[in-house]
Amino acid sequence: MGMLTQRLRALRGCVLGAVALLSLVLLTARVHAQAARADTLDMVGRVALVTGSTDGLGREVARALAARGAHVIVHGRNVERGRELVQEITTQRVGSARFFAADFASLAAVRALADSVLKHYPRVHLLVNNAGIRLADRTERQTSADGYELHFAVNYLSGYLLTELLLPRLRESAPSRIVFVASRTQQPIDFANVMLDGNYTSGRGYAQSKLAQIIYAQDLAERVKSSSIVVHAVHPAGVMNTNMMRSIGATPRSTVEQGLASTLQAITTTVAPTGTYFFESTIATPNAQAADTSARRHLRELSQTLTGTP
Repeated sequence: MGMLTQRLRALRGCVLGAVALLSLVLLTARVHAQAARADTLDMVGRVALVTGSTDGLGREVARALAARGAHVIVHGRNVERGRELVQEITTQRVGSARFFAADFASLAAVRALADSVLKHYPRVHLLVNNAGIRLADRTERQTSADGYELHFAVNYLSGYLLTELLLPRLRESAPSRIVFVASRTQQPIDFANVMLDGNYTSGRGYAQSKLAQIIYAQDLAERVKSSSIVVHAVHPAGVMNTNMMRSIGATPRSTVEQGLASTLQAITTTVAPTGTYFFESTIATPNAQAADTSARRHLRELSQTLTGTP
């Protein structure tokens, strides 16, 4: 009798595991089917802020959203490229655009950007946190204007601060959406040495900052799920053929067009539940630390302290 009970329990576990796997496969298939259709989320007349949109993937996302009828808030450090993109979008006479300059290595600059957006836009429907850096492997540890490790500051903290400052406006504009352009390159955060002082590699700095984005995205999704705000994170593609990747000597393994398709899916899908992490176009599971409630709490408290947000 005992042997039979054990076998039944084992069989039940296998069945439940198979059901869970089948559910994930079916959900992914639904997302793929939806992505194959035309626009799934109407962007006409919606206001979209795309950070880091003067070059690379961000530039293509801004172009694509404008082509779908959105008003795009273009952001970057390079004023000339920003104005060129606004002019290009304006000439197409489909969507519209406006440029704001801000250096994400400075939290004061991020605050100024948020103030400008709130001043000029009574509604913000979409925030794409795309701005980021990747330093070459042999680069010595660098810090931001606020003294924080540069990857963590630019890739994570600035996006965190901007999101928190714009969150009330996104709530007022709901249904709205926040998308984090993250990466498959993820490494658990060492909360005893987040700034990697004395134990630094650029790869570790980058990987930690990208996991921080995903942890925040999933934590935020839980916080705002009753506010009609959808939050996703996406690894858009492998090493893309962008100027940033070329500048560090990386060999491209994919194209910006591939990354654009994945990012647009995360932006427009209405099937995947809030808090989804996409590996390219597939629903995936990030590093285990993203599901760790203790890690989420530590990152939340650290981020509040470093940025001075409540």
